[in-house]
Amino acid sequence: MARRPGVPGLSLAWVGRAALVVLAQPSLWTTAVRQVGRLARPQWWRHRPFLPVPAPDYLRFRLETAYGGAGDHAPDAEDLVTYLRWVRHFPR
Repeated sequence: MARRPGVPGLSLAWVGRAALVVLAQPSLWTTAVRQVGRLARPQWWRHRPFLPVPAPDYLRFRLETAYGGAGDHAPDAEDLVTYLRWVRHFPR
């Protein structure tokens, strides 16, 4: 099976910055945890990196539609907060 390319824009440093920005917003914690579960690829525990992350192709598509280009632009941490606020207020 061919290995899927990752998303180069999402580094460990970006994850750390995003986590700090979300931690500063306690009202978004539940929403953030819920979104991690919803966006994680199915049966994520069976595939490397054994973390609940979105499928690389899906994440690249979302980044491409948000920022243009090849989908390798790392999102701004503040954009994550904006997204989580939108999700929290979006009708279920």
